[in-house]
Amino acid sequence: MKTSDCPSCGAPIAPGANRCPYCQQYLVKEATAEQKRSGDSSHKDTSAGGFCFQRRTEPNEGAFSLSVPSGWLMEGGISRANLMHQVIDAQSIEAKLDLTVKQDATGSVLIRWCPEIKYCDVRMSPAGMMGMFPPGSNYQGMLVYPLMSAQDFLIQFVFPWAHPQASQVQVVAQQSEPLLVQRYRSRMAALGLPANFSYDGGIVTFSYVENGVRYEEKGLAVIENMGPMAGGMWSNKDTIIGRAPEGELEVWEPILRHILESVKISHQWLAQEIVNQEFLSRSFLTAQQASMARDRRMLEIQQQLQDMDRQIVEHRQRTNAEIQNDAYLTMMEQEEYVNPYSGEPELGSNQWKYRWVTEGGEEYYTDNEDNDPNVSSALNRSDWKRTPVRPRFPQ
Repeated sequence: MKTSDCPSCGAPIAPGANRCPYCQQYLVKEATAEQKRSGDSSHKDTSAGGFCFQRRTEPNEGAFSLSVPSGWLMEGGISRANLMHQVIDAQSIEAKLDLTVKQDATGSVLIRWCPEIKYCDVRMSPAGMMGMFPPGSNYQGMLVYPLMSAQDFLIQFVFPWAHPQASQVQVVAQQSEPLLVQRYRSRMAALGLPANFSYDGGIVTFSYVENGVRYEEKGLAVIENMGPMAGGMWSNKDTIIGRAPEGELEVWEPILRHILESVKISHQWLAQEIVNQEFLSRSFLTAQQASMARDRRMLEIQQQLQDMDRQIVEHRQRTNAEIQNDAYLTMMEQEEYVNPYSGEPELGSNQWKYRWVTEGGEEYYTDNEDNDPNVSSALNRSDWKRTPVRPRFPQ
């Protein structure tokens, strides 16, 4: 039986084998001349003489390894905030991954891991109640934006970020995908990491032109909503895009899927990352609690200032009303008194200095302060009470 050599390790491989029994690399055979003439795309000639997958390591921190087709390029990798030059905020806790595996320099066929970004729906936080952080602003390092579905996130955020020069963009298809959420939860459980919040998964397929070539691209994303307990924090998880020239994505999908599923995380790197996140999360939580306490206090002070403004307006309105009322009484030669029996204000004449009344409503006026009708023999009554002028606001 004639054998061939594995292009990765040089070991002999039996005819028809799809995988090297020694280095476990997948092999893709070159299409035969007959298959090429018949247009059978299931055996696309992806590289002269076929190609294999080679295991390569994430270049910046060795965070994981993955299978990459031989000759393909890797760009990007893990990045971190420089905590020597910025405070710890929600965006600086985790390592960020922006990694592209592509067939050539132009990325005619590629798969890209997009970084996780923290957002804040301030409608769930005290800061939102004050209206101080409109959409698009920055709150504790997070972009302020209302929570959205995975599909909307891919359309509104991921695609414009990944392809700022794209034209003739069309959303070919979009769908909610609960299986992406299940897959994310399962992977987190296997790593011993929590995934206890609410989630939404979605897939969107795009068609667009970039650098004169029309592409078909599929985007996947899971949205994690941490809810009111976290002040409205939400973020994107497992955000991945894959593309190929239009009409070829279906042919390349098995290869892109294998690249995706081949990721193996370094346990040493993961342990260090978990410890880093724990310490940074504590620092951020302390800062966040202090910030939220400041927000609540600012809200209290703002409400107090609003109450003061309201009281000032009411004071001014009542003062103006008193002035207008006194002007009217003067014009009508009247005064407002307080009835000593009922305690209610009532109108009387202002032509005398002193006024007395009985419970039955009789009135007695005099300019002499010592003239008490209770001791006047002419009136023959002892139930007269003096009626004071109604105090004026703001006395």
